[in-house]
Amino acid sequence: MNPSAMKRSHAVAAAIATLFLCASAVPALAQAADTTRTTTHSVHHQKGADGAVDATRTGPKGGVTTTNRTIGADGLADKTVTYPNGKVATTDKYRNATGQVDSTHTGRKGGVTTTHRTKGADGLTDKTVTGPKGGVTTTDRARGADGVVDKTVTGPKGGVKTVDNSRGADGAIDSTITHANGGVSTVDRSKN
Repeated sequence: MNPSAMKRSHAVAAAIATLFLCASAVPALAQAADTTRTTTHSVHHQKGADGAVDATRTGPKGGVTTTNRTIGADGLADKTVTYPNGKVATTDKYRNATGQVDSTHTGRKGGVTTTHRTKGADGLTDKTVTGPKGGVTTTDRARGADGVVDKTVTGPKGGVKTVDNSRGADGAIDSTITHANGGVSTVDRSKN
């Protein structure tokens, strides 16, 4: 073997040895670096002076989110959530003229979503949700011929989704869902 070829073979062997050492060291270094990172979070619940349960959540990066619930004059729990960046979202619940619970949610970016519930002639509660951009979604519940409650949801762009529930021979409630795009899916719940 000539000296030039020998030098090349030594250089190749040295390169292979270096790659082997690096490949075996990288996982150990990655694991050591990974153990210094905190991936846990904590949640602390406490009862406020008004009897409502508040919460403090500390995320894996140390950010703290607080949830403060208060019982309003109407006896319903309102909620204020303060996020780690200082932004605040509120949910105010109140009873409407028909006795149903409505709500107004103001998001951290200032968008307001209102939920209005009404009791239909069939005694079932229907719902109208107006989103922050003005889009309206309605949910109409009706009792089918089999006595099980069905649902029709009309979205803000006019798409209609229907949920037809039926009671199976085993007593479980199965569903046939027709989506706004025309697709149909079924849910078969069976009792074991």
